[in-house]
Amino acid sequence: MTQRNGIRGTSDRSLHSEASGDLEPAGAGMEKVHEANDGMEKVHEANDGMEKVQEANDGMEKVHEANDGESEEGAQGNECRDSAPVTGAVTAPDGGWGWVVLAATIIVLALTLAFPSCVGIFYTDLQNEFHASNSETSWVPSIMTSVLHAGGPFCSVLVEKLGCRATVMLGGVLSGLGMAASSFTQSITQLYITAGVITGLGFCFSFQPAVTILGHYFVRRRAFANAMSSTGTPLGLCFLPFLGDYLHTELGWRGSFLVLGAVLLNCCVCGAVMRPLQPPKHRGQPLMNHGPPPPEEETVRTENGRMRRIWSSLGASLSKHMAFDQLCHNTRYCVYAIGITWMMLGLGVPLVYLVPYTTANDMEQSRAALLLGILGMVNIVVRPPFGILFSMSWFKGRHIYVFSAALLVNGLSNSICCIGPSFPVLLAYVAVYGLSMSVVGSLMFTVLMEIVEMSRFPSALGLLAIMESVTLLIGPPLAGVLIDRTGQYFHVFFACSAVVASSAVFLMVSFCWLDKRDSELSKQGQPPRST
Repeated sequence: MTQRNGIRGTSDRSLHSEASGDLEPAGAGMEKVHEANDGMEKVHEANDGMEKVQEANDGMEKVHEANDGESEEGAQGNECRDSAPVTGAVTAPDGGWGWVVLAATIIVLALTLAFPSCVGIFYTDLQNEFHASNSETSWVPSIMTSVLHAGGPFCSVLVEKLGCRATVMLGGVLSGLGMAASSFTQSITQLYITAGVITGLGFCFSFQPAVTILGHYFVRRRAFANAMSSTGTPLGLCFLPFLGDYLHTELGWRGSFLVLGAVLLNCCVCGAVMRPLQPPKHRGQPLMNHGPPPPEEETVRTENGRMRRIWSSLGASLSKHMAFDQLCHNTRYCVYAIGITWMMLGLGVPLVYLVPYTTANDMEQSRAALLLGILGMVNIVVRPPFGILFSMSWFKGRHIYVFSAALLVNGLSNSICCIGPSFPVLLAYVAVYGLSMSVVGSLMFTVLMEIVEMSRFPSALGLLAIMESVTLLIGPPLAGVLIDRTGQYFHVFFACSAVVASSAVFLMVSFCWLDKRDSELSKQGQPPRST
């Protein structure tokens, strides 16, 4: 039994060893499978980790996108503050830095629009110095005012190339150099060039871009902003006559012109703070052509082809910088341009001849300068309340009628001067004239902005300025001829009264008829034809 059991145990051990030998390769295979499974689990864990990393990256990307959106909005806001005002979906700040631009515009208008009227302080000295007649001497402020308005298309091109800020600063340099050079002139003809052309062109380059950029900064408060900016002209009428009279007493007319040239350089400072609203686009591409570039002709360009391209380019340039399309197709703009052009024939003439009229009737020049100062003070006090009043919703669409009524009063007020040259009579004249002038000045650009789109406002203003320049150029010399022939100044004020009052009646009747016609068309379901 024992031997049999031993043999059985031995055989069992051998069998077990054999089975173990047979199972070892299978166990090793199973271990490799487990190792492979472990490796796959690690891969899956790694993949899970990568998915979590990817999810984290996605979250970070969303955060970055949100930050990018905020930064893009901030950059867009910065672009709106640091770039040139061009047409596009730009939100006007209606405040903020716009108040700084408004203050700069007020100073620019004080130094430019009011300056020609203050040349009357030196009127008699210029006559005596150059032995000139009234008509010859009156060409100096006439050319200055005319070039101020006639340079509109050149100014529009410069605004496209340089922006409003640089153009205003260039105007300050030109006007300062022009007045400084005027102090060294030896003939009345030289004075026409220096004080008339150069200084007037500098005034144009400073005045028009300042008004344009203000229209981009204010939309909801535009009537108020325009009314406030128009206080610049009476502000200049307040301090420029007193400054001119003081300089004339201390330095004479030559020294006064030199100092006034230095004062005009302050337009450069005002231009420096006029931050545009949108960045310039396509600096390398010519800005005169906004359409697709003309195809390059592989064939030889004929003479007729070149002439067609020249006329086409000229027509595109004129259409861009001078709103002839508005003049032909926008009836309201056409009527407004005609009325304003006729108005300018007599609007500024009384301010040129007020000082000579008083001094010719034995009034002291200081009291004559005081009249201009009072005129300016009336405008300064009245224009801000009028600006707030005309910003009310009730006046929307009625600004042209308020403008025409004030213009009618302004024209009729010139007849007060014909009563007599005494100080009380002239004081009443400047009070009524100043009140009506404040309404006219505060609404002139507001009405134009309501008639044309803001994208067309610079070109519309440029064409209107060209048309105004013709009557502004011939107005004072015609008045000078009238004085030389009659020997009396009051005829000038009668003529100005008739001209300005007739322009007011024309505007009032024309716009009333246009509104009535458009109202009838709207009742019939047809679009208005006057815009």
